[in-house]
Amino acid sequence: MPLEPAAVSDFLTALQRMGLTSPGEHPHIEPLAGGVSSDIVRADLARGPVCVKRALPKLKVQADWQAPVERNRWEVAWMRTAAAVVPDAVPAVLGEDAQLGMFAMAFLDEAAHPVWKARLRDGHIDPSFAAEVGAHVARIHAATANDAAVRARFDTGHIFFPIRLEPYLIATGRTHPDLAPVLEDIAHQTGARQLALVHGDVSPKNILCGPHGPVFLDAECAWYGDPAFDAAFCLNHMLLKCLWRPQWTARYLDCFARLATGYLEGATWEPGTELQARVARLLPGLFLARVDGKSPAEYVTQDWQRDAVRRVARRFLQQPVPNVAAIAQAWREDSAHWPRHDE
Repeated sequence: MPLEPAAVSDFLTALQRMGLTSPGEHPHIEPLAGGVSSDIVRADLARGPVCVKRALPKLKVQADWQAPVERNRWEVAWMRTAAAVVPDAVPAVLGEDAQLGMFAMAFLDEAAHPVWKARLRDGHIDPSFAAEVGAHVARIHAATANDAAVRARFDTGHIFFPIRLEPYLIATGRTHPDLAPVLEDIAHQTGARQLALVHGDVSPKNILCGPHGPVFLDAECAWYGDPAFDAAFCLNHMLLKCLWRPQWTARYLDCFARLATGYLEGATWEPGTELQARVARLLPGLFLARVDGKSPAEYVTQDWQRDAVRRVARRFLQQPVPNVAAIAQAWREDSAHWPRHDE
């Protein structure tokens, strides 16, 4: 969909104020496919293409899902912090216009940086890449753990609650009233813990398969809190992908196992048993949220798929387990009863 003239004008103004255009330069602005929470464009400057992002106050979903637009400020801060830990894991930040809620970053061509979600969809399922994702996330968590300066810089619970804990956990409890106390407790316990810098949206759609490993995008939920959230959020997608392409369930679950191992092996800031228990408690809540929360997975469209998620998620919300392998095994066993799929 073309941009409104006022939006084009805003992007041009921001580029000028960021010092990325020369006087008299009028670059072509083209909207890019993106997530539900931002306008993202490609600007073809004299210096070459750049990507510009603007946060939206209302997300592009059916439910009424509002979020503070100043989250762009912390997305940029997360990218700069992560770049100091794993330099190749984020695009270079080129400029920021806080007044318009925009920032510019390097444009990464899809030919050299395919989106991990698309690769998973098309059968390019590489467990070693999943392990790298887990290891990189753990490195960022480890480097920022128990750091008072980073904690003070990312005091963003007022953003993390409305954009993550409420739509995923609290809202799901309204659909499942018998589980509401459990989901509210998970949300409260997660929101109260301050251990490391959290990305908040570690999803295959926000991860590029770069020539030097994973590249992470869309850190607008950045928050100093419970690192278990990032691990559970990404592991959740490995389970969901089994519904998208059931014939590759075993391969997606290999990615699940390698991602979990890659992450937990890098978790140096606390005992691994404690961390994994929190991941295993969050995971079924996030899993259930993708069918009954405010952001349902767009490819989970059939009743048998939703019912499969509900069976496994409800089981582990009612009877928590200390490790994520038990959840993956239950999902594997449940998949044997799905409609037949061929390789």
